[in-house]
Amino acid sequence: MSEAETIEVESITTPGTKRVNRAKYVAMREALLPVLPSEPPGMTVADAKAALLPHLSEALFPGGDTAGWWLKAVQLDLEAKGVIERRTGPVRLFRTGRG
Repeated sequence: MSEAETIEVESITTPGTKRVNRAKYVAMREALLPVLPSEPPGMTVADAKAALLPHLSEALFPGGDTAGWWLKAVQLDLEAKGVIERRTGPVRLFRTGRG
């Protein structure tokens, strides 16, 4: 995969960056952000996944395959960038309005 086909992501749990498939990252980000509320307490990761699945490309995520992994990858990257935040007990996500 060429560098143009990948994107560098961060994680709040692991130092450094990693390159991942750009198309899948962008598709997941575009599906995730609109479903997240902009105020705490936010929504659970399971609820976010259920809400975004209908918006994913069948070509990129056939039958929702690997959507959970990509949701977590995008979540951790957006948390590292301050675009979303989490509250615990259970984990709930919401947009911060920063990106």
